[in-house]
Amino acid sequence: MKTLPLFCLMSVVTDSQAGTSNPLLSNSNLPYEAVPFDRITVADMEEAVIEGIKLQKEELEFIANNPEDPTFENTIAAYDRSGEVLNRAILALSNLESALGDTAIMNAMAKVTPELSHHSTDILLNHKLWERIRKVHDTKGERKDLSPEALRLIDETYRSFAESGANLEGEKREKYRDINRRLSDLTVKFGQNITNELSSPERRLWVNVADTAGIPEDVKTAARIEAKAALEADGKPDDESLYLFTVFSPSYTPFMKYADNRALREKMYKIYNSRNRGGEYDNTVVLKDIANTRLELAQLMDKKNFAEYQLQGTMAGTPDNVMNLLEQLRVNYTEPMKGELVEIENYARQTQGNDFKLMPWDYSYWANKLKNDKYAFNDEDMKPYFELNNTIDGVLGLATRLYGYTFKENKELPVYHPDVKVFEVYEDDGSLLGLLYADFYYRAGKAPGAWMTEFRGETKDDSGNRKVPLISIVTNFSKPVGDEPVLLTPYEVETFLHEFGHALHGLSSQAIYGSLSGTNVYHDFVELFSQFNENFLTEKEFLDGFARHYQTGEKMPEELIEKFMSSNQFGAAYACMRQLGFGYLDMAYHGIEQPLGDEVSVDAFEKEAQDPVRVFEVVEDCVTSPSFGHIFSGGYAAGYYGYKWAEVLDADAFAAFKEEGVFNPMPAKRFKKMLQSGGTVDPGVLYREFRGKDATVDALLQRDGIKGGIKSGLNKE
Repeated sequence: MKTLPLFCLMSVVTDSQAGTSNPLLSNSNLPYEAVPFDRITVADMEEAVIEGIKLQKEELEFIANNPEDPTFENTIAAYDRSGEVLNRAILALSNLESALGDTAIMNAMAKVTPELSHHSTDILLNHKLWERIRKVHDTKGERKDLSPEALRLIDETYRSFAESGANLEGEKREKYRDINRRLSDLTVKFGQNITNELSSPERRLWVNVADTAGIPEDVKTAARIEAKAALEADGKPDDESLYLFTVFSPSYTPFMKYADNRALREKMYKIYNSRNRGGEYDNTVVLKDIANTRLELAQLMDKKNFAEYQLQGTMAGTPDNVMNLLEQLRVNYTEPMKGELVEIENYARQTQGNDFKLMPWDYSYWANKLKNDKYAFNDEDMKPYFELNNTIDGVLGLATRLYGYTFKENKELPVYHPDVKVFEVYEDDGSLLGLLYADFYYRAGKAPGAWMTEFRGETKDDSGNRKVPLISIVTNFSKPVGDEPVLLTPYEVETFLHEFGHALHGLSSQAIYGSLSGTNVYHDFVELFSQFNENFLTEKEFLDGFARHYQTGEKMPEELIEKFMSSNQFGAAYACMRQLGFGYLDMAYHGIEQPLGDEVSVDAFEKEAQDPVRVFEVVEDCVTSPSFGHIFSGGYAAGYYGYKWAEVLDADAFAAFKEEGVFNPMPAKRFKKMLQSGGTVDPGVLYREFRGKDATVDALLQRDGIKGGIKSGLNKE
């Protein structure tokens, strides 16, 4: 029996070969030790994870039982550098699960996840290893030769173990182990339910050609292709009058924004917002089990709730500081948001009558029309200037202008799908920074949204030799049809800039130790670098460098740029309040101090949590919680506030560039140092060194056009 390689690409490797020639069990012989995607099978990845667990166990046993006194070198650094095979294997498996959505990969991930959870718990509860780490931590003051990065690694390793149950004894240790095992299973189930539900027939909307009025032609073309493929898959003849829209972003977002048929917008809204609520992929019970199990973990660690436990090792530090930020924003943005909604509703009533009531499925549609009338601007007007290849050059060129980085496409290295491009990234002195894998196009099975990840993080050996990072960005842009170019919306360009900011964080890293390199920073600091990049989308000097009409080659007119800049504040209060809704919901689930029982309705819990920042009245059967992957399966538990926290930071940081010049090399040099530092320096210290002060919400309020209100720092003093 043969095991097909990933996405049936390149060669075919048999099961019998996999055990002896698994490319993940040794360093790659490709240039830059790039991932040999052309030789990896699903079986290889699964085998390498299991073998990697075994190898790391042996490494850690050697460290824990070392007869020599514990030192930074033989304990802390050795621990940080353990698990190379496992890390290589799990990064390949987990990343490709999201990028490809292949059933075999999903099954392999589900199979190894319990083993990974068990292994992680075993490490954190390894008493001998913990005792050595604790001794190094307690005696670090005796070592005057240790670098600041080494001292930081000691502190962060100690904290990680201490917060993960290393001090627990007896039954509590076994309970901790059991809790982690259950959480691992639950979060995987939650995430896979989301993925499976997205592709289910219930999450599709069939539309006749007569009901596509208002929808742009490129979106209609994509929907026609979707319909043809679905009919073919069902063994039915094609019907050119039918169009198929899905809940994936390239289909759902423009449908809600442009479709004239209000009844169909309502239907699509309800299809989207009732996901994972009942049926085969129901998450309502799973999410309560996750919240309750996290509470159980927090109480085991002597914390009142999971938020208090989880916020250790963050810039925010405490739930009070998180809520302080969310409350500052609520107070400042509530009234402007109400004003925005009244203006949109009154605008719609001019044609819809005085009894028209703005509903959530109306917002995007009527806001876009008002924005177009008010500023004579429509997002579609910018699309001809955002041809994908030009935009790629422009976004990559941002790093050239700011940091001196250059990019060279490499067409020889293997990729996991034909759509993927690989770029060699070079520093201004000509040295290689790393590889950037770019996977731009939507395809069936691919997880929705956009993200940055890595196939290998940056590290250095004891001699200072740098292992270059292998960084990946993934988006879901529409794929070109025939010879038609891909034209991006401003939102898609913003998304690209965002993920590229994360990629630069990973590529720029100059750390020695893997756990402190690249994006391995406090989670409420990591979004600074991605959101900072988004600011350039309203900068004429940036747009002039690449935004050219795909047919005429003309630069984007200054008038259009000015209209875009003027309109960029439109809806800022609504957008903020919507994000606050997610943040309040996250803190509610992870602020519980008693388990959520069977009698607790997810709908009622969500309503109460979001009432302080509610934008629209509740729509029956439409809830966020069952499909809220960020907090229940995506690593943002008690951390969704981080987007707004980082937005305060990015607005404040970009204010420095505005003050000194957006392409001034001086602030860029200071910002580049933050990119390079990873987690080697406390982020608060790092930011104050860049800015000369702590961030406040003032710059964000100014950028969003919000007047008056509370203006104070992030933390309560």
